[in-house]
Amino acid sequence: MFQLPFPVHDANASSGSGDLGPLPEWDLTDLYAAEDAPELSRDLDWLQQECAAFAADYEGKLADLDAQGLLDCVLRNEKINNIAGRIMSYAGLRYYQLTTDAGRAKFLSDLQEKVTVFTTPLVFFTLEINRIEDATLDALFAANADLARYKPVFDRIRAMKPYQLSDELERFMHDLGIVGDAWEKLFDETIAGLTFEIDGEELGIEATLNFLTEQDRSKREAAARELARVFADNIKIFARVHNTQAKEKEIIDRWRGMPSPQMGRHLSNDVEPEVVEALREAVVAAYPKLSHRYYELKRKWLGLDRMQVWDRNAPLPMETTRIVDWDEARATVMEAYAAFDPRMGELAQPFFDKGWIDAGVKPGKAPGAFAHPTVTNVHPYVMLNYLGKPRDVMTLAHELGHGVHQVLAADQGEMLSSTPLTLAETASVFGEMLTFRKMLEKAATKEERKVLLAGKVEDMINTVVRQIAFYDFECKLHAARAEGELTPEDINALWMSVQAESLGEGFDFMEGYETFWAYIPHFVHSPFYVYAYAFGDGLVNALYSVYAEGAEGFEDKYFDMLKAGGSKHHKELLAPFGLDASDPKFWDKGLSMISGLIDELEAMED
Repeated sequence: MFQLPFPVHDANASSGSGDLGPLPEWDLTDLYAAEDAPELSRDLDWLQQECAAFAADYEGKLADLDAQGLLDCVLRNEKINNIAGRIMSYAGLRYYQLTTDAGRAKFLSDLQEKVTVFTTPLVFFTLEINRIEDATLDALFAANADLARYKPVFDRIRAMKPYQLSDELERFMHDLGIVGDAWEKLFDETIAGLTFEIDGEELGIEATLNFLTEQDRSKREAAARELARVFADNIKIFARVHNTQAKEKEIIDRWRGMPSPQMGRHLSNDVEPEVVEALREAVVAAYPKLSHRYYELKRKWLGLDRMQVWDRNAPLPMETTRIVDWDEARATVMEAYAAFDPRMGELAQPFFDKGWIDAGVKPGKAPGAFAHPTVTNVHPYVMLNYLGKPRDVMTLAHELGHGVHQVLAADQGEMLSSTPLTLAETASVFGEMLTFRKMLEKAATKEERKVLLAGKVEDMINTVVRQIAFYDFECKLHAARAEGELTPEDINALWMSVQAESLGEGFDFMEGYETFWAYIPHFVHSPFYVYAYAFGDGLVNALYSVYAEGAEGFEDKYFDMLKAGGSKHHKELLAPFGLDASDPKFWDKGLSMISGLIDELEAMED
């Protein structure tokens, strides 16, 4: 199955209004000129023929290949991945520009089905690789350095060996994948089609969520209650999607003999379960000194006896509501990137100049933000929903970090460029940190510094605390679904069970908040994805502390890490910085940076 990019709703993304200047739109012609482009037809024909030829040439024969023969096989497989990825990237990106358009949805579905059918004969490839003896593979790697470069790919494939099914069942699972995708599309189309009414104005979900960051408390409350009303009206659809997706996963995991619902994600992330558990335990243990302590400060700043859920992302009273136009956002991020290293600025520049960013909020456009790498011989595309609030600048910095990372990793080729999710957030969060530090440098007053610090702490809490709470919710959801069908009320109760623990006792939860699990796309598109945000934030905080201490040659080491893509394990990538994510104390180093920023905010109160 060739996975599509999916819209990641950034918990920190927000929107405003006003004259933002001309906002860039994607130019997808670097992929294909149009739906009926002859190049697209040519590539589809090639893909169908090459998949059949590949199977005819290699099925049942992988174990007998010499080193050069196996390398030739890998290179042909990589070319197939490239062409299939190019086709699906084009269809997927067009769809996310206008998810409510029936023609684009059909085009995407039709291509997904074709590519799935064409690539079904390739299922044997990973199955046969896993039947080769370790000693045989090691000898082949020793005989050919070009083949040995692909060892990390073989290692990841072979990590699935204990969970592999029969050849026939694996082909069946491959074909069945398009049915699961249909539930994802139902979710996307339902979310994109929701309408909300505030002050007589009809809005989509993106603009409505962004009312939760308005200075006017009554507007925040109105938005929260309207979100709850519309989610409640559609809750049966969302519950059906979650029930079906979780049950499908449970069946597949059971057949494969996966020891836990999370194991598949850990394997694809190339991370050990105990490392993720150490992260989770460190974050949960830190709730009191992070989110609980910060929100108590915020409650005092807002002059409230109790915090309501619509106060969580409220601006501070001394914060002036201002619109950051596109040119200023671009200049801010580019200055921060270039100040770290001129190479960063050079890599980021084409995103703005060549139609690699789609920034505006438009009816039917997917919510949130993402950076999609497409394929290694084209370039990434960044999607935003930019409406000019300062946090939108941070979202731009975040997604541009992904884009720069993807450009640097592209030289690894199709099979080695893709970074596991745990490391995929490194450049994005680092880009945010660079932008934040540059803005902090320029703060003219104590109040401005306080607003910036508080905003960064909130972003970090949303990235670390909130995402680990999401992870705990998913763990509970999948465990409960394994016992039977879940009613909307069942899912609501699971959601609420993690909210108070993570936010602290200072919060009241309005009636209706129990449905707010419904709009989070990660739960549907990529189960257990969310811990990668916390992993990435903790990793970058530790990494940034090394940079801030003036470590010699940091910039070159950092670029080498990004260029590595998925060719190295996290232990190997972090070693040059003296860091080790498998050390439980590693996470405390990252969390202490957040705690330190809260210390600084508390000191401002004296």
